[in-house]
Amino acid sequence: MTTRTFKDAQEYLNFGLRNLWHPVLASWEVGTSPVGITRLGENIVVWRDEEGKVHALEDRCPHRGARLSLGWNLGNRVACWYHGVEVRFDGVVEDVPAVANCPMTGATCVKSYHVQEAHGAIFLWFGVGEEAPVELQFPEQLSSDEWSDFLCIADWKVNYQYAVDNVMDPMHGTYLHSVSHSMSEGDRQAEMSLKVTKTGFIFEKDGQSGVNFDWVEYAETGGAWLRLSIPYQAKFGPGGSFWIIGFATPIDEHNTRVFFWRCRKVSGWERDTWRFMYRNYLEGLHWDVLEQDRIILELLAPNAREHEFLYQHDVGITRLRRTFKRAAEQQFKAYEAYQASQANVDVVGATIHVNE
Repeated sequence: MTTRTFKDAQEYLNFGLRNLWHPVLASWEVGTSPVGITRLGENIVVWRDEEGKVHALEDRCPHRGARLSLGWNLGNRVACWYHGVEVRFDGVVEDVPAVANCPMTGATCVKSYHVQEAHGAIFLWFGVGEEAPVELQFPEQLSSDEWSDFLCIADWKVNYQYAVDNVMDPMHGTYLHSVSHSMSEGDRQAEMSLKVTKTGFIFEKDGQSGVNFDWVEYAETGGAWLRLSIPYQAKFGPGGSFWIIGFATPIDEHNTRVFFWRCRKVSGWERDTWRFMYRNYLEGLHWDVLEQDRIILELLAPNAREHEFLYQHDVGITRLRRTFKRAAEQQFKAYEAYQASQANVDVVGATIHVNE
């Protein structure tokens, strides 16, 4: 099994925090063929077995390093395209068809991932070592049947920390999204406050609520997510305010996949009306807003974080950065210790000698 090395805690952080569930794909993206992805800098193959259950492995054949995602789905295992080596969902080599009695057979040679599929997305547990995953708990907007949601995904050419900073900044809605269907109202100047919660914190505007993008919440409940609400005019259908649950999953240090669940509390015919309006009208307006975010973030000055002049509206950002930094420093030490322990583990291999 292979593991990435990091020079320090900051580089570790740039690839993403661990001991968390991260969404990696929308459910519809995984069918009968293996899918190769990169998340947190790790190459991963994802596939479904005959019963529809999702599995995930390190995307590397233990024989000579070919991508398993280029091979075949054999149900509870994948077969490498290069020489047919079959690797089971738990990382154990099931068969080496080209060689009789190969010592690689039966050995655990490839990293496997814990998988959970929920709310139209596939989540993987990224641990520091081999610890068991914690329970993944979702906010009410996803866990309650009283709510209806749509999942939106997008890949941005920016480090995930900038994507999170963007959501942790309610004031940008008044300016960046001022020409939009939902964020043109309210004061263009505000004081901000931070309130600690059991799972994270809320950052909000003082004296303005229910007018614009006025607050945002960060929480860790097995996964790290952001929540906010934006008032909706009656002409945009039933359900009151429009809620967003967001995750930012690192692809690598330069790219991010964002997951935004767009939610409203509706039932019966009102739910049908809302879903029809969203698919046929509102979704396009939301993509316009998301595109504004993408353009700003992808065109930030190089190493923008190193040349900032932050002010009061950025208290939420600085709080979140400190939270991430502390977690990265702790995890980096544990990660290095785990790597050191693995250096003493024998690697199973086979050398075939031929007569010359």
